[in-house]
Amino acid sequence: MNFKIFFFLLSALAVAGCNNSSRNKSAGESEIKDEPKFQYTAYSKDFELFAEADPFVVGESANILSHFTRLESFKPLDSATVTVRLAAGGQEITQVLDKPTRKGIYSFDIVPSASGSGMLTFEIKTGDDEYLVEIPGITVYSNEELAHEAAEKVVTSSTNTIVFTKEQSWKIDFSTANPEVEPFGQVIKTTARIESAPGDEFMVSAKTNGIVSVGDGTFAEGMAVTTGQTVCTVTGSGLADNNSTVRFAEAKNNYEKARADYERSEKLAVNKIVSEKDLLAAKTSFDNAKVVYETLKNNFSTSGQAVTSPATGFVRQIFVRNGEYVEAGQPVFVVSRNRSLILRAEVQQKYTSMLSSITSANIHDITENKSFTLEQLNGRIVSYGRAANSDNYLIPVTLLIDNTGGFVPGSFVELYLTTKTSDQAMTVPVSSLLEEQGKYFVLIQKTPELFEKREVRIGATDGIKTEIVQGLAAAERVVTRGAVLVKLSQASGALDPHAGHVH
Repeated sequence: MNFKIFFFLLSALAVAGCNNSSRNKSAGESEIKDEPKFQYTAYSKDFELFAEADPFVVGESANILSHFTRLESFKPLDSATVTVRLAAGGQEITQVLDKPTRKGIYSFDIVPSASGSGMLTFEIKTGDDEYLVEIPGITVYSNEELAHEAAEKVVTSSTNTIVFTKEQSWKIDFSTANPEVEPFGQVIKTTARIESAPGDEFMVSAKTNGIVSVGDGTFAEGMAVTTGQTVCTVTGSGLADNNSTVRFAEAKNNYEKARADYERSEKLAVNKIVSEKDLLAAKTSFDNAKVVYETLKNNFSTSGQAVTSPATGFVRQIFVRNGEYVEAGQPVFVVSRNRSLILRAEVQQKYTSMLSSITSANIHDITENKSFTLEQLNGRIVSYGRAANSDNYLIPVTLLIDNTGGFVPGSFVELYLTTKTSDQAMTVPVSSLLEEQGKYFVLIQKTPELFEKREVRIGATDGIKTEIVQGLAAAERVVTRGAVLVKLSQASGALDPHAGHVH
């Protein structure tokens, strides 16, 4: 066969195959084309309801695919008895499901019996608790044509939107909320150094001259200690001068001799063999020896001075090494309870007039990427500087907090000092914002499964909330947690809005 004819036949077959495939695909698409649906979103104090429903037509079965989300955690309702009631045209239709079709999803099938406007009511029963979610403005149509025509008119615009199904949002740290309109004053952003509070640290010093002995070698910074625990010892053994071990032994011997002399004098004084003057002298010598001995006994032993921890906490800093000679009063180590912390910050002089109006602060832990309010840490503003000096032209600000956030003394945090104001501003959580090349965006909820990416103009931020100056209305609901993951889902390509749903 001529090669030209052969290649011509192959090309013709390929084109014919493509045309057939195209025709088959078009036919298939027309077969699986979705019927128009009504989408309903409703909120109660405890639940978010997102339902996709067939048009309600008298005498025809309509499916209501209902997604129930707990607003406290934005996780699905895993088990409950749910009753749906459709009231329209003076008639009421009810269906009860004892368990979800899938976790968080209840699929109802009801047949309306009368046309007209009405309401869908969902009664949720979990144990002894009952909840109610209502969807007003429901219409039951008298025929299919009217119903489908109405359904096609209410299709939500999908321009510049991202599909993110309820099943996807239930699997991540996700939430939505309306922006808040609240007082939002000027914010002073600075950096603060974390230090242990003065009343929360204890300096332990040597009480005698001697050599530091660690013993088993577990003397290290960061080690946990308890009140009264012996951390190390200071022993004078081997020292020719000022030997604490020798002094303790001498005190013990003097005490035992004075006690024996006094006891003997007491017996002899009964028979008037020893005068009262000699008895009093013996008692005085005994008391003096006892005071010296017991003082040394409480702090020393034959092995030297036991250096103990005055509080339960951890060893924050060590000043000596094993085998080093120390003198009485010399610091040995510091114990910190790490319960209270001091935040020391410095601000520019231009903020001096605002310092008196500081009411609170927000602390952002850079390493953990977490933010806390001053109230969450049971904190307070201790003081702020009234003047600058020649060494440092910045104004100091000092705060005291409880260490409930796992802060490490010596590290730094971002500090947002907030001032008192009566000015109202619209704010969203910092986690709501997406930044792209210096511009900021939020994801606005069109439905609980469809989100519009919109640019906004921001104002000041206090580390937890950010002021929205333009681009957002108070009635619009935005993604407050998980915005980045919703945005990333867009990169995976267009998703079927009903992907993963049970129809």
